[in-house]
Amino acid sequence: MAVSSPPLTGALIVAPPPSDPNLPLIVHRDAAGRCAADLHPRDLAQIVQQKNGLLWVDIDSSSRHQHALLEKVFGFHHLAIEDTLNPQSRVKIEEFEGYLFVIVRAVTLFTETEDDPYDLETKDLYFFLGPNYLVTVHDGVAPAVQGVAQRLLRTPDPLSRGVARVMHAIMDDAVDQYFPMLDTIDEFIDDLEERVFTDFDDSALRDIFQVKRLVLSLRRYLAPQREVFNLLTNRPSALLTTETQLYFRDIYDHVLRINESLETYRDLLSSTLDSYLSQVSNRLGTATKALSALATISLPFVIVSGMWGMNFATVPLANWAHGFWVMLAAQLLLGFMLLALLRWRKIL
Repeated sequence: MAVSSPPLTGALIVAPPPSDPNLPLIVHRDAAGRCAADLHPRDLAQIVQQKNGLLWVDIDSSSRHQHALLEKVFGFHHLAIEDTLNPQSRVKIEEFEGYLFVIVRAVTLFTETEDDPYDLETKDLYFFLGPNYLVTVHDGVAPAVQGVAQRLLRTPDPLSRGVARVMHAIMDDAVDQYFPMLDTIDEFIDDLEERVFTDFDDSALRDIFQVKRLVLSLRRYLAPQREVFNLLTNRPSALLTTETQLYFRDIYDHVLRINESLETYRDLLSSTLDSYLSQVSNRLGTATKALSALATISLPFVIVSGMWGMNFATVPLANWAHGFWVMLAAQLLLGFMLLALLRWRKIL
C-alpha cells in the first residue's frame, strides 16, 4: 500500500489498477489526506460504514464478483442495481435515500465495419453518488472512466476536491467524446453534398439515409442527457454544492452545443436529400424530353410508312425511281416541323 506521510496531503498514488478481473478499481483518500489505490474489497464495508475519507470505486458489471459489491457492501436499491445490468437503460437521474443514481450515455469511435461505416457503439455509464463515495458501473472498457482513472492514479488532486468532482470529470470526458464524432459527421455531409451537387452519384441516397439515421440516434441519446445535466446544474441537492454545480453547468453547455450542431446537421441532410430527389426528377425530366423529341421525329415515319405499306394494287410513287427518297425527305420534314411546333408552344 502506497501512503504518504500525514503532512503531505494529496500524495501521489503509486499503486497500479488491479490486474485481477474480479477486483474493482478502488481509490481512497482518508481524513489525513493519505491516498491509496490498492485496497481490497473487504476493506470497503468499514470505510463506507465509518464514512472515513473519500472513496471512488469503479465496477465492471461484466464481473459477477465486482457487481455483487453494489448490494453486499453499499446496499443500493435493487431497482437501481437492475438498471446497471440493462444496456438499454434510459438516461435519467433519480434520488434515493442518501445517494443519487445517474445514468448517462457515452459513445465510442465508429466501428470499423465495411458493411456499415456509419455505425457507432454506445455504452451506458452508471453513477452512485453518496456523501463521501462515488461508485461507477459500466460494462467492459469505458474510455471516459479509463482516462480519469489514469489521471487520478498520477495525482489524486481531483479526489481531494470531493467525489462529485470525480463524477464531473468522468461525465465531462464522456460528453467531450461526442465532439470528434461531430467533426466526422461534418466530413460525411461534405462528401455527400459533393456527390449530389458536383458529380451526381446514384448511390448517394443510401448514404444520406444512413448518416441521417446516425444523427437521429445521437439526438435520441443526447436529448434526455440535456435534462439530466439541467437537473444536476439547477436542482438543489445536499450531495452537490453550489460550486460543484457550476462545473456541471459547463457540461450542460456542451450538451446544448452538441444538440444545436445535430439540429444543423439534420437540416443539412434534409436539404441534401431534397436536392438529390430534385436532381433525380430533373434527370428524369431531361430523359423524358429526349424520348419525347425522338418520338415526335419518328411519328411521321410510322404514319407514312404504315400508309405506303398497305397491300393495294396501286400506291402513289410506287413505280417512281426517286419515290423512296422523296418520301424520306417528306417524313423528316414533317418530323422536324412537329418538333419545332412543340418547342414553340413550350411543350418540349
